[in-house]
Amino acid sequence: MNFPKPEAIIPHREPFLFLTEVTKLEVAKSAEAYWQLKKSEDFFDGHFPDFPTLPGVLMCESIAQLGAYTLLSDPSFEGLLPLFGGIDGVRFRRRVSPGERLDLSVELSRISARGGKGTGKAYVDGELACSCDLMFVFVTV
Repeated sequence: MNFPKPEAIIPHREPFLFLTEVTKLEVAKSAEAYWQLKKSEDFFDGHFPDFPTLPGVLMCESIAQLGAYTLLSDPSFEGLLPLFGGIDGVRFRRRVSPGERLDLSVELSRISARGGKGTGKAYVDGELACSCDLMFVFVTV
């Protein structure tokens, strides 16, 4: 099934859009997607020049962007933007290199008019790279 492109749903844009394509969606509940990393991503030049590694915070951000996509696909959240309220239980299990594909999943829970919680994971070739618990708050845009 084809889902709308991430930039049609969430407000993120290059160079801070970390979703390539959404592959599964249960609106306001769960989703799966991937981020195909380019070998030329700017952050690899400085992190680290001789051992390019995806910064862990960007893995968390890509999971959060998928969470935002999941929520904002629901018309009842129109005019709202979910922002980070916190990140707990973050674990980085695997180095992610230029050119790899980061497969993402997110499950949302405890959603209210003020915010909510979710859990997410990122994998490379079936191997867990990152897991985290997200908290978000809604702001009016």
